[in-house]
Amino acid sequence: MNFFKTSLLLAAMTAIFMAAGYLIGGQSGMLIAFVVAAGMNLFSYWNADKMVLAMHRARRVDRASAPEYYGIVERLAANAGLPMPAVYVIDNPQPNAFATGRDPEHAAVAATTGLLQMLDREEIAGVMAHELSHVQNRDTLIMTVTATIAGAISMLANFGLFFGSMNRDSENRSPLGGIGVLLAAIVAPLAAMLVQMAISRTREYSADRRGAEISGNPLALASALDKIAGAAKRVPNMTAEQNPATAHLFIINPLSGARMDNLFSTHPDTANRIHALMAMADGDGFRRPVSEPMVDGPWTAPRGSWSGPWGGSGSAGRPSNRGPWG
Repeated sequence: MNFFKTSLLLAAMTAIFMAAGYLIGGQSGMLIAFVVAAGMNLFSYWNADKMVLAMHRARRVDRASAPEYYGIVERLAANAGLPMPAVYVIDNPQPNAFATGRDPEHAAVAATTGLLQMLDREEIAGVMAHELSHVQNRDTLIMTVTATIAGAISMLANFGLFFGSMNRDSENRSPLGGIGVLLAAIVAPLAAMLVQMAISRTREYSADRRGAEISGNPLALASALDKIAGAAKRVPNMTAEQNPATAHLFIINPLSGARMDNLFSTHPDTANRIHALMAMADGDGFRRPVSEPMVDGPWTAPRGSWSGPWGGSGSAGRPSNRGPWG
């Protein structure tokens, strides 16, 4: 059902794009818009992962430089039957993570230092399993395509607004004249944004469920979501604020403006996601630990305990006094 819904939303995004081109320049405008979008999608298909990682100044790590974090991803990838992705760390105090790449063979996962310091090993495993589920479901490619089309629509709308009125060729003018150009400039980007947000939110629920299946511990992922969402409200992610088009990639919206589950939010309401994961935990087979005991690593996590929304403390109702790095 989610795949069908996503396919419909992608078709809607493409239809909006083609309509915007037609409203601005008639059939010629629609054709030119299609060619431009095809070029942008081709470029993003091969280079989007590199661009996103560079935007957030992510640095690649390996077993020697980050043994605990790398080991978690390695075990989860094996659980999911996926090739080992490239593993990155982002020097950012806000706890968050994302996945990128055009397919499982060219995937990368990235976590912030804030996430690695704040969460315990099972919570980190839940987060990284969520990101690996995006890779497995090829959501990273879907979101790259939608983001590229949305960007093309905005670019096309701006072009039409500033140059559409200068076109005197009757064969290449908007069939609705100036009104058509205004509709394309104002309505098309808004509609594209709504479709993009709907796609992102649909994929997050699927990734939560599959991530819980990969890690075997939905309560740990629920605990992680609660911690990340709370910290994201207090700790700004300035790189994400400067590159808001990448916000939908993160497990929790990194932008300070999102506070509720509405049409303009890139992510579902966190409480709803936690509720769904807690419902999963009521079934059998979802309460086993997912990772081996951790050893000291290059960073020191804050110590203390946490009380989750289900009344327990720490991950999956157990005390949480150690982070992944010591």
